[in-house]
Amino acid sequence: MSEGTFPRAVPDAAWVTIPDLHRDPFPIYQQMRREAPVHWVPAVNRYMVTSYTACHTIEQDAETFSADETDSLMKRSMGHSMLRKDDPEHKVDRDSYGSTLRPGTIKKHWNAIFEANNEKYLSELQAKGPGADFVWDYAAPYAAENLRLICGFHNATQEDMQRWSQTMIDGTGNYADDAEVWAKSAQSSAEVDAAIDEMLPLLAENPDHSLLSGLASMPIPLEAIRANLKMTIGGGLNEPRDVLATTVWALLNHPEQLASVEEDPRRYAVAFEESVRWVAPIGMYPRETTRDTVLEGVQLPRGARLGVVIGAANRDPDVFEDPEAFNIHRVKKPHLSFGGGAHFCAGTWVARAQVAQVALPSVFKRLPGLRLDPADPAVDAGWVFRGMTKMPVRWN
Repeated sequence: MSEGTFPRAVPDAAWVTIPDLHRDPFPIYQQMRREAPVHWVPAVNRYMVTSYTACHTIEQDAETFSADETDSLMKRSMGHSMLRKDDPEHKVDRDSYGSTLRPGTIKKHWNAIFEANNEKYLSELQAKGPGADFVWDYAAPYAAENLRLICGFHNATQEDMQRWSQTMIDGTGNYADDAEVWAKSAQSSAEVDAAIDEMLPLLAENPDHSLLSGLASMPIPLEAIRANLKMTIGGGLNEPRDVLATTVWALLNHPEQLASVEEDPRRYAVAFEESVRWVAPIGMYPRETTRDTVLEGVQLPRGARLGVVIGAANRDPDVFEDPEAFNIHRVKKPHLSFGGGAHFCAGTWVARAQVAQVALPSVFKRLPGLRLDPADPAVDAGWVFRGMTKMPVRWN
């Protein structure tokens, strides 16, 4: 803030509605960014932060902007996971995940499993034939089966993983306080608890590379194990599923960029990163101010409940040229889709491996002439979490 200027009051965005955000939040974010970097949004009962600089500032200042939010929807849905903790408590939980999600383990162990699962579910998509839904007949079961094995849920199915993930994720985004959403979330939470309780002693006796196996031998409280695995079931399934489908959707809508990627397969990784910038699969997450503060010239009181809107920050024209466009050839600048600071997403390397390295090259090689079904248009939706909800495809 320059000398002689004063903090401004937070503008009120009473015009914003949850249905409009769900349908297409990006025009709303454009208007909000033009007016101010922060707005009070009554519909979601929090301050929504939409500028890149403000979102980045929040991630780098955990002392002022705490992840341990009061009355957190995620805590209610999943328990008190590492995502809603600050250091040093956060670091204890995160370190307990050990080497399972690190690049070396992915290369030595998980990539072969990703390739086998990709073969299985891509073959099932092919068997269903043109008109099959890319999301629900391929991307979702592929991501769910990968995550089932990463977590160590040998007593569950990929269908269980999908149901658990969606219902608990719905709880974390239940800003409308829908009772039915809470009931389904609670049921899945109880099922995950039971599955964890059954697997921990089995994996202590028969260890493998999974997260639960590593946790079985550590002095970590059971409630922390339960909450962190539920958090992993949410983001670890929805993110790769949605990035995979969104990237394919974007490339099919930009055939010249698809041709560029097919000419040089190294560009699949570039397409992945541009996709998560363009449509952040986790579009918003909460923080809470620990003291009165000024954020990008806007006055915020202590205890302010914030929504860090990554889906808006990644399209900030002050940082990205022509930000509303999907463009794999843009000058590379760091997006915020995997968070930052202490809370940088632990599953980033897993997502990159299973989507950019394994799935994307295989999809376009195995499905020649892949295209969207013109008779049954694809649908994208969401704002707290955003992705393709329907995506029928055809191929030659």
